[in-house]
Amino acid sequence: MSPLIIITAVIVLATYAGVAVGRVPGLRMNRATIALVGAAILVIIGAINEEKALHALDMGTILLLAAMMVINANLRMAGFFNVISSGVLRLAKTPRIFLALVIAASGILSAIFLNDPVCILFTPLVIELCIKLKRDPLPYLVGLATAANVGSTATITGNPQNLIIGQASGIPFLTFLAHLGPVALIGLAICWVVIVVVYPTEFKKPFEMEPSTTADENTHTYPPLLNRTLLVVVGLMIAFLGGLPIVSSACVAAGLLLISRIRPSKLLAIDWELLAFFAGLFIVTGAIEVTGLSKQLFEVVAPLIRGGVPALSLTTGALSNIVSNVPAVLLLRPEIGTLPNAQQAWLTLAMSSTLAGNLTLLGSAATLIVAEVAATRGVKLGFMAYLKAGIPITILTLIVGILWLIAFGG
Repeated sequence: MSPLIIITAVIVLATYAGVAVGRVPGLRMNRATIALVGAAILVIIGAINEEKALHALDMGTILLLAAMMVINANLRMAGFFNVISSGVLRLAKTPRIFLALVIAASGILSAIFLNDPVCILFTPLVIELCIKLKRDPLPYLVGLATAANVGSTATITGNPQNLIIGQASGIPFLTFLAHLGPVALIGLAICWVVIVVVYPTEFKKPFEMEPSTTADENTHTYPPLLNRTLLVVVGLMIAFLGGLPIVSSACVAAGLLLISRIRPSKLLAIDWELLAFFAGLFIVTGAIEVTGLSKQLFEVVAPLIRGGVPALSLTTGALSNIVSNVPAVLLLRPEIGTLPNAQQAWLTLAMSSTLAGNLTLLGSAATLIVAEVAATRGVKLGFMAYLKAGIPITILTLIVGILWLIAFGG
């Protein structure tokens, strides 16, 4: 092994360790800056040249992610999520129904609009609803976080790792949904059952809603923007289901929403840090491929990856909890397409990398977002408190996903 490969391996490992932890001691760095610094160092030492680094950037995934962020920004400004919150408050008659509504809203919307933005927008709303209903917010926040991951399993647009897999595999949107949609639906039911069992005291207490609380209290909407955005979203879903190119369709939808009298700075409320994080990781994984490290890694894990759905699922799940799900998918991406049943392998990678994110509070960006946003509202969702539900939900949903893909994913 040449010195360059050894140095590259050290830098890659350090980068992934930083991404997994989310910070560097003594420095104000986050996952985005860690990934970008790692990519820059790899270019400097010659592990990957500028031309290959640019080629490693998956612009299709980045454009799709940015387009979905524009759509989310329009929905937020139009008051769409306030309407959902009001509907939950109106329909919640018991704690168990309230939990079911939180899980259903989080899971379904995550499948359509990306799970991370849904968690950002819904966490404060769930806490506000819990205050009005005089409930302990922790079980409902756990439901929100786990359902966001489970629901996002269903579609290519559900989460960042699925965007990458959708671009790399070329699996049509409807095919992806047909195979993993049932896994997501069963998984959402599992989330509800586990949380009710893990927090029995919370679900035995009756509601004590504040007398002044009404369902329409916080339904602030901007009807012209809401109607136009929903029309565009419906058109986008029809395009997806009709088999039109996913990236192009999403970009056209975002472009239509940018034709507006609203200030561009509000319409372009894009998470640039997340896009920068992806760009850095694409270059890091590009260096792994260029230097031949990916082939050596694949030789080590090949027996597991080629061992069918259960082995690939467990390998992906373990790797996702070591380096996080997006880096895990990027590491395995070059070799998945070479497997005998490539479509089943891609679907297994999507299912296991997403569902494994529910194991711990650090397992995915969605769970971290819920914890961090809740902390700003004075609610502490601790590591151990989450783990009580996270472990059984992960194990049970992975079992369902594995059995389903063995039976119907061929």
